[in-house]
Amino acid sequence: MKQLEVLIMDQTYVLGCPEGHEQRLSEAVSRVDQAMSVIRDHGKVKSRERIAVLAALNLAFAASESKASASDVAENATQGEAGAADEWQGTVDIESLIRRLDVALGL
Repeated sequence: MKQLEVLIMDQTYVLGCPEGHEQRLSEAVSRVDQAMSVIRDHGKVKSRERIAVLAALNLAFAASESKASASDVAENATQGEAGAADEWQGTVDIESLIRRLDVALGL
């Protein structure tokens, strides 16, 4: 297993990576860094841990929405309904996630 040094939100991490998967890991690191930076730059969350949790929730939600959307599009396509892909926005409301996390943590 290869060791890669990556930078996420200005902090260095050393990650293990199977041979041949460096590009995929680099893309994942980029998505995580971008998600965390957006939350940090939003200004309301300061804790790196909370930013990481929100970014993980955001990415997991987007992934589940993508899977659900792909399934819906495939189902609609078999039923002959055009344009279903255009209806899916795929956006996540960061403010809503922050409020839900605050409620869950009792803040």
